[in-house]
Amino acid sequence: MLKKTQGIVLNYLKYKETSIIVKIFTRELGLKSYLVHGVRTQGKGSKIALYQPLTLLDLVVYDKENSGLQRISEAKILHPHRLIPFDFARTSIALFMTEVINRSIYEGYQNDWLFDFLVESISTLDRQDCIVGHFPLVFLVEKAKYLGFAPETAGGFLVESVHHPFPAEEMVPALSYLESLIEDRFLCQFKISVAIRRKLLDHLLDFHSEHLDQASPIKSLPIIRQLMS
Repeated sequence: MLKKTQGIVLNYLKYKETSIIVKIFTRELGLKSYLVHGVRTQGKGSKIALYQPLTLLDLVVYDKENSGLQRISEAKILHPHRLIPFDFARTSIALFMTEVINRSIYEGYQNDWLFDFLVESISTLDRQDCIVGHFPLVFLVEKAKYLGFAPETAGGFLVESVHHPFPAEEMVPALSYLESLIEDRFLCQFKISVAIRRKLLDHLLDFHSEHLDQASPIKSLPIIRQLMS
């Protein structure tokens, strides 16, 4: 059955000489894996650009029950990125986002609220006025809400964890920063030391891992920590 949906590309694997298997988080159908033939060809006919991480697609797909790999009938870019592919900081954050998303959802998982939040996040990252230094932390705090394990208060992110990275003298500024991240979201302009921001980033990743049972390290984390300098 053919169905129309929107999708966010997460990643792809090369398959045979010119094909790929691409993971796409769709709004209506959830996380799906699609086999796409002939997109890794040379020259003008190549369509591999459609399947770069965090590309927003308008899709017509074949959706068969009890079938693993699905197929795509039509795909076109919904909103072309202006900055993400050409700016090192934004490209790095995009790769970080795809890693975090991939560890948070499973094949067939559907959550249209999470999908809409991810579209908002991607659109924000692609804007010139995006504050990239705060972006990864806001993304983690907000994503916890849409996955259903965000605490009711900023302090909950610290006390509801087996880890506690902040000594007494850092607790007040760290909590104030968390409150600003929650209240101001992607508009946060809170002034805080690089050391506390990095500690909080590491802690929020640990917090997610505790709730999602994902212990393996984030490969892009060292680059993201450097962006906070």
